Amino acid sequence: MQRLPLLLMIAFTLVAGKIARACAEQDGSPVRAIHAKSQQEVADYSANYSLNGGAPQEQAAIAFAQKYPESELRESLFARAMQAYQRENSPDGILKMGERVLALDPNHSLALVLTATVLADSLVSGDPDRDKKVAEIKKNTARAIQTIDTNFVAPAAATPEQAGIYKTTLQAMAYSALGVTNLKTGDYTDAEKNLKMAAGLGKIHPDPYIWYHLALAQDHRRKYPAALNSVEQALQLASANPDLQKLAETEHQRLTRLVGHGRESTDSGPQPPE
Repeated sequence: MQRLPLLLMIAFTLVAGKIARACAEQDGSPVRAIHAKSQQEVADYSANYSLNGGAPQEQAAIAFAQKYPESELRESLFARAMQAYQRENSPDGILKMGERVLALDPNHSLALVLTATVLADSLVSGDPDRDKKVAEIKKNTARAIQTIDTNFVAPAAATPEQAGIYKTTLQAMAYSALGVTNLKTGDYTDAEKNLKMAAGLGKIHPDPYIWYHLALAQDHRRKYPAALNSVEQALQLASANPDLQKLAETEHQRLTRLVGHGRESTDSGPQPPE
């Protein structure tokens, strides 16, 4: 999972906000966005909420949903399991729990973005489900971009500034997933456009993967000076990720050679990686 460090803050704060509202029934809070139908439902929810780890939380959430098939608290437990899998760097778990969340709330901002990101990262040539994944990514990113402004709910303790950062980071992630998908499907014009949008939205917490993929899109379009600038941005941010740093260094060497040789408009050498 490539963008794990960027997602941690978002996942924690958004799910925490949902849980805070879900627990309103239990702690007497005046916020009552989610309602339990019995004290036993609240007790079972609280017991499940105390668990740690993606797999235990998933099993508990499924059991809870089977016992309380109409409960408004199901979404909160599945979202928490999704967050736990994200923290454990388990794309399969994220996708599985994200789909559970979206079945209950098709506009859940975090689940839309996380599932699209996992699917975009997993796209490879020769995948028999490639077209299906591409369609799902485009559907989820479009819905996220369309609904984040109206559906995003910040945690109650978040300042307006923090809420704005969370929202724009989610938007950046949506555009990034779409841009990576464009890149991997050969749509380099839209890849550059969407990755530029992601980079602009992510200025407060810049993501080196966005800048690296933007460099690849610009490289494919033979916009070598722009690509060189983008990969240099990636290199400045990638020190904590040796694998990405190595990829960015290789791309930087290629682009430096091309720009240095004055070959901004043509290239007879190998194509950049994707």
